Amino acid sequence: MVNTAASPVSYRQVLFLAIPIILANLTQPLISAVDTAVAGHLPGAEHLAGVALGALFFNLLFWVFGFLRMGTTGVVAQYFGAGNNAALVLTVGRAALMGLGIGLAILLLQTPLIGAGLALLGASQEAAEQAHLYAGGRIWSAPFTLLNYVVLGWLLGCQRVRVALGIQLLINLVNLLAVLGFVYGLEWGVRGIGLATAVADLSGALAGACLLWRSYRLQIMALDWKALIEATAMRRLVQINSHIFVRTACLLASMAWFTHLGAQQGDALLAANAILLNFLSFTSYGLDGFAHAAETLSGAAVGQRSASRLTRVIRICMTWGLVGSLAYMGVYSLAGTALIGLLTDQADIAKLAGDYLIWAILAPLVSMPAYLFDGVFIGTTRTRPLMHIMLVCALVFLGLTLALMPHWGNHGLWVSFLIFNGLRGAGLALMLKPAIYRPLA
Repeated sequence: MVNTAASPVSYRQVLFLAIPIILANLTQPLISAVDTAVAGHLPGAEHLAGVALGALFFNLLFWVFGFLRMGTTGVVAQYFGAGNNAALVLTVGRAALMGLGIGLAILLLQTPLIGAGLALLGASQEAAEQAHLYAGGRIWSAPFTLLNYVVLGWLLGCQRVRVALGIQLLINLVNLLAVLGFVYGLEWGVRGIGLATAVADLSGALAGACLLWRSYRLQIMALDWKALIEATAMRRLVQINSHIFVRTACLLASMAWFTHLGAQQGDALLAANAILLNFLSFTSYGLDGFAHAAETLSGAAVGQRSASRLTRVIRICMTWGLVGSLAYMGVYSLAGTALIGLLTDQADIAKLAGDYLIWAILAPLVSMPAYLFDGVFIGTTRTRPLMHIMLVCALVFLGLTLALMPHWGNHGLWVSFLIFNGLRGAGLALMLKPAIYRPLA
């Protein structure tokens, strides 16, 4: 396999890396959309409510372990840049062992995990029963979902973004076929919807394993299996992943606090905020493409011990991020009201969302540096400052909401949120220093 890490970094290269990642990101909601559509055609509203509740539970559960993707990308990108395939394979193997271990632990603890998780989310008795059926099927996807995180991290680290897109499309296709077969063919109902997702994730994991074997057959055959659990290397990987875990937990907690404060203002404002948060989700689909490009290219630059290359990567990715954020701002400014109308036909909620639309318009530009610098720090495996900045910003967000909301209401909540994202980017920018250029040993 040709190592493309040595080619000059260009604006076109970053764009070509980002576009397949953006498309892969856009496939993520498709599984939920298919599950929702099928559940929505089953008799009774409790089926759809149960699937929605169960899907939310698994999204939160698996998002916590997103460090398996991010940590793998950063380390692999550096070894890819250095041309060290043996260390690259060992890294993927260690991450896969970690993912399998966590996945098996989830399976062993599935009864208390599902019970506690669904109870915390809350639902009617009928919806909760359906959510348990869905979760009982989907829980078997845990090891495969986490392995897919590792595979995606490897592919992004090696700049094989088109292959990553292909695997995401495969998972979605298998999910569609399995859902139709299990629900309408075998009549397994909501449990069949959950099992279909498990089968789809299994297909992705098998495809990833085959790709790994084809790409690194010689290295795998010559692998020193004892080196997989070598103490220093495992400790380093655990350290990187633990930093990302804490960072992700703080982000989740901040989003949960945002939702909680919105709910305290009434159902109408909660719904309006949810609509505007969809705008932020649309934004992240695009800007995350450039953030992922920053991950893999900055990691490769560090692997090559090239400070000038890393500086150019940051400059080009930030330029594209600025273009993307301004484009989003333009769309939301010109078509924001129309987009709100597509998301709700309730006039009072649409009016409320329009009252706070200005914050969704400003969010792409304010948040973009945080997204891009996240990618740089993950790619260079400088995860400790990433964790520290997020901890500080989460505490600032908490304090700002308590200080501003009594005076400004929901506007104060949105101002606090934008300051939270803006401080993340500014803090990471200040933490950029020569030490970031040190490669892994």
